[in-house]
Order: sequence, then C-alpha cells, then structure tokens
Amino acid sequence: MSDQLRMDALIAHAERLGVVGSPSSTSELAVDVLGVAATRKLVGELALFEFQQDDARHYALGQITEVQLRNVWHEDPTMRSLIRQRGRVDQVSARQDTHLAKMNISAVFREGGTRGYEPSILGTVPATGTSIHIVNDEILDEVLKPYKDQLFYLGRVYGSKPKLPLWFKHFGTGPDGAGEAYHIGIFGKTGSGKSVLAKMALCAYARHADMGILIIDPQGEFARDMSGKPVPGEFELPLSRVFQHYGKRPFVMTVRNIVLDRWQLFEQIIYESPFFEQLTLPKGDNRALAAAELARRLEKKGVKLGDLHTREAFEKAWSILIDPKVQQIIYKSEGPRARLNAALEEADRSEFYADFWKPVVELFTADGRPEARTVEKALGWLLSPESTEKRALVIDLSREMAGGLYWNDEIQALVIKRILDGLVNSAEYFYREGQSLNCLVVIDEAHRLAPKRMEREENGNATERAVRSTLIDAVRTTRKYGLGWMFISQTLSSLHTEILQQLRIFFFGFGLGLGQEYLALRDLVGGSGPALDLYRLFRDPHSAFDTASRQYSFMTIGPVSPLSFSGTPLFFNAFNRVDEFLEENGLTVLTTSDAGWTPST
Repeated sequence: MSDQLRMDALIAHAERLGVVGSPSSTSELAVDVLGVAATRKLVGELALFEFQQDDARHYALGQITEVQLRNVWHEDPTMRSLIRQRGRVDQVSARQDTHLAKMNISAVFREGGTRGYEPSILGTVPATGTSIHIVNDEILDEVLKPYKDQLFYLGRVYGSKPKLPLWFKHFGTGPDGAGEAYHIGIFGKTGSGKSVLAKMALCAYARHADMGILIIDPQGEFARDMSGKPVPGEFELPLSRVFQHYGKRPFVMTVRNIVLDRWQLFEQIIYESPFFEQLTLPKGDNRALAAAELARRLEKKGVKLGDLHTREAFEKAWSILIDPKVQQIIYKSEGPRARLNAALEEADRSEFYADFWKPVVELFTADGRPEARTVEKALGWLLSPESTEKRALVIDLSREMAGGLYWNDEIQALVIKRILDGLVNSAEYFYREGQSLNCLVVIDEAHRLAPKRMEREENGNATERAVRSTLIDAVRTTRKYGLGWMFISQTLSSLHTEILQQLRIFFFGFGLGLGQEYLALRDLVGGSGPALDLYRLFRDPHSAFDTASRQYSFMTIGPVSPLSFSGTPLFFNAFNRVDEFLEENGLTVLTTSDAGWTPST
C-alpha cells in the first residue's frame, strides 16, 4: 500500500473533531467543533488536517489550546431577562450552542520527497469546512516513520492518549546529531516531577555512544540513582541499568573520591576553615594575608599538595606562622602580632594537627583513598578523545558523603568552580585541536549556583560570585565547543537572566503560574495567550487522590520534538509509571526487580 493510501485509511478511521472555521490565520485556526465532539475533552488534544499547497498534499498538526462556547440567543438582552426568570429556554438553551476551539499549528509535513514525508510550513489557510481529526499513535507513526529510530517518549499528549514523540540528539554530526550543542532548562516547583523528567531525558541521551554526560550533583540524588541505590519516591527509575543497557560507562565520584590540585584552592579553603580562627585571626584582610603567605611559602619550600597531610608539612606550616617576618606581613601593629604569637606558643600542636589541619588538607591527597583522583584526571577520563565510547560521570558533592573530611557549602562552591574551570579549559583545548567535546553537563539546583541577585551583591561571598560568573561565561561560549548544559531549577525568576537567554530547549512543570515566576515565564514564552492559559490549567500533582492518579504536566518549547519545529509550545503529561516508560522506549529487558550492578571505575 502506498504512503498516500495508508495515510488516507488512517485518517478515515480517526475520530473527527470539527472543521476549519472563521476567522483563521496561519498562526491560529478557528475550529468549529462538531456536535458529537462537543461533550468530550478537547483542550490539549493533538489534531490534524489535510490540505493542498503548491500542488502537494500537506498535513498540519497542532494542539487545541482553548474552547469557547457561544450562544447568540443567550446574549440577547430580552432573552437574558427571560432566562433569569425561567433558568433556561428549551428552544434555544443548549440546542443553539456553538463550540469554537483554537488550534495552534506546531508542525506541517509535505507528502513526497525521498523519505516519504518532509517538514514544510503552513503557507496558506485551508478552506472552511476542512475536516480536522484527532491524532492517534498510528498516524504519528506513519508521519514520523523515517525518523522512528531517533524518537524517544517521556509521556503522552496533555490529557490525551497518543505518545508525544521527542528526540534528544547528540551534539555532534551525523543522522542522530544536532551539529551543535544545546542548552536545556527544566523548571518546576518541588514535587512537579522535574528531577524525574531530567532522569528520563538522560536515558535518551545515554543512547548515544559518542556523547559524554557529566552530572554535578550537590544533593546526591542522581548519584544514588546511578549507584543503583533506591531513591525515595514512587518513580524509582533504574537509571544505572538503563545506562549499562546502552553501553555507557558511568562512574560516581563522591567527595571522598575528589583530590584537589591547586594551591589557590588550599589558600581559599584554609582561609574558610577554623584553623586561623583558633589562632585569634578573624575573617578579613589579615586572615587573607595569612592564608596567601602560608600557601606561597609552603610551595616555595617544595612541599607538594599531596603531602600537606603529613606531620612534616604541618611543622613547616607552623614554622612559617611563627616567623616574625611573616607576622609583620599579617599584622602591621605590635598588639595583634603579640596576640597571634601568644596563641601559637600556647597551642597544642598535636591537637591542632589532628583537629584543624589534617581534616582540611586531606582534601589534597589520595593517601587512604585508593579510588580518589584529581578533577583533571576525572575530566580527562570522561572526555578522552581516545576512548571509542564516551562515558558518564556523576560528581556527588553532598555533605553526607564527606566522611571525616572538612566540608561545607563554601568548599562545595570552590570545588564546583574548579570543575567548571576544568570543563571550559578542556573544551577550548579540544576545539583548538579541531575536536568537539560532544558532552552534556547537568547541574541540579541551578538557582543556587547562578542566582539573578545575591544578597549584598557587592560585599557578598566572593566564591559564589566567581562560580556564577564562570557558569555564565561558560554558557555563552561553550556551545560551539560541543559542550551543552542542562539546568534543573525550582525557580525561574531567580535564575540569572544571561543563562535563561542562552537556553534553547525548555521544560516547564507545575508551579510557575503565579507572581514573579509567571512574569518570567511570560517573558520567555513571548507574552500572554492561549498557551500560557493552558499552562495555568496544570494541576498540582500532589492534589491527586492517590499516587497512581498523579499527573506530571509539562510545557516544552524548542527543537526537542519533530512536532515543534515551528517554535510553538507543546504540552504533555510525563509517564508516572516506570514500567510504562521502559516499555514505550523499548527497554522492557529492564525491570525494577533486576539485580543492581556496580559502576565501572
């Protein structure tokens, strides 16, 4: 059977929704809803109509974003007075109702070409009376038949049954490549399903053998998934087994596995630690001078970062601090110098070494941590061009994984800054060598790392400002290097504007429909309209009567679907059952009862 006859048969068996009405335009069509369809749910439905353009058959698809009811008799003042007394007029009430739907066209396909169907545009408005049908999976499979190997499914069309086809292309060239890196944003209130959606999207990217994935995980949620450990919640996605199924080599790197490798980091961390506080040096310029001088002189004495944890290195550090010349650099006045010197003389060196020196400097050595490696080596393992298959690296920076190491939010920010610097340097190096990184970097809790505003902007935390600045600069410059970023955030309005402007693909979950969040969303989508009105109809998933009936709704914008190349928003409900997600994406070989596995090192 030819493509034309097959499509004719599929459309003939599809449910008829209505016909093209008036007024209509190439951006939005008016749909006169048929009486048999007036009582069914229409908002969110994916619809299709056939039309002739340039002597070729075309098929336009779009979602119903709004339904209006009109009854001209009920709008007559005399009739309204009668209705006020009787409640209804049998001759006109209900019988004279007309339903008008609005349909936003998101994709148009032209029949013909080498692949059967090829993208086109709606360059004219079809005649009134043109039939509009409800789209089903069979129609989508037929239209997208040439691209079926590239499709991935995260859910179904909003409030409907067909699966919404998406594609997540790698950042290289070839049939499955986008040819450049994309930046992605996933936003939604806590409990909106954004983390689960991000994990499902990562499963899609894991299919690409030549694409690397780096996850910077401040809370440790992705690390637990990748390690095969259960994560609280009803959607226990076997992320580790999916990655292994696709042949992706993952490694979970915790705080205990990270070896810091810069003297500047030692200077910053020793400044933040309680070490100088115990020596009566409060935070400020004097402590900064002490930390800088200590780091400079230790390096000059030939002490290696990896040996700082030894007692010998500690004694050298202590001798530097009791040096009168060093004390004169730290304090210009005699009184504070005497106080510092007295604290050094009275201190118990063994106690200082065990309590305030060793827990800090152990961050710089691999001794006692056989699987530990520097950030440089970890990124080299992930991005190595010599490897035939790119890998996946999860860096778990959660506090609970630190063990006996000194760890706090400040050090976490310093380590993230080191990772970002290493990524950008690697990307620039490979770009100069004529190679693309083809790597996706996932950042959870992005609003914490790159907020729009900081408290006391001028006098705030220097490390946090440096992280934000580095991240903004990276998003601006690394796309051409083949390095894309995925930002996951609970808030839209507080994420830095520069990052939002660089994003190409958006997913908006529940919780952005009020206040500043809605204003930010409206600015991104491009003003108010039926799309935003439909978004505001999203229900809170936790308002459902039970977990099985929860709906995790999302609005997506950008080149993430073959049905959205016109740039209009698409709406879908994410799968709320793991087995359904696995089955629809050909992963039925994996079940949640399978035994776990250990990520390769």
